Amino acid sequence: MAADAQRGYAKGRARRREILDQAMTLFGEAGYRGTSLRTIAARCGISHPGLLHHFPTKESLLLSVLEHRDEVDGAWLDLDGPTGVARLRGYTELAELNAGRRGIVELFTVVSAEATAADHPAHAYFVRRYAESVSGAQLAYAQARDAGELRDGVDPDLAGAQLIALMDGLQVQWLLTPGATDMAAVLRSHLQAQLTVPLHTR
Repeated sequence: MAADAQRGYAKGRARRREILDQAMTLFGEAGYRGTSLRTIAARCGISHPGLLHHFPTKESLLLSVLEHRDEVDGAWLDLDGPTGVARLRGYTELAELNAGRRGIVELFTVVSAEATAADHPAHAYFVRRYAESVSGAQLAYAQARDAGELRDGVDPDLAGAQLIALMDGLQVQWLLTPGATDMAAVLRSHLQAQLTVPLHTR
């Protein structure tokens, strides 16, 4: 009986992961508002009630998809992780990672734009996430400054906000012109111009 329960649990986790993957793709293609639960269920080969067994509402599914993305990107959202130049270097590594996962970039770009509306179910999520992203970048610049590794005249608060804006803008360019925009290279050039030490040691 325990073995049967364990197999059922594993099957349920696999199904849940499949739903998250398909929802992430569809939200990225058509946006949250343009994607129905029935469409996601059909893509997964299950019934609408079957999908609701795992995610009772569309809002709960969207937030689960976004949380899944943050789990993947946890190293870059962790304010207790790398510091200073090492943390700034991490943003270029994140850009390199994103270049290999168009679906996630589409999801973030499309849904974050939709979520500027106050009644969007992910509005609070993106408000919080942007605040954390900007504060993390500002902290990294401040640490670089305190270590004597930031050029004179670079304000950590302004530079942090600019870095996150640059990353988002690069993602839009990259989505619109596949292969024409090297997000990581642009970020490396931008960051290196602000530092007194090499951004990359290798």
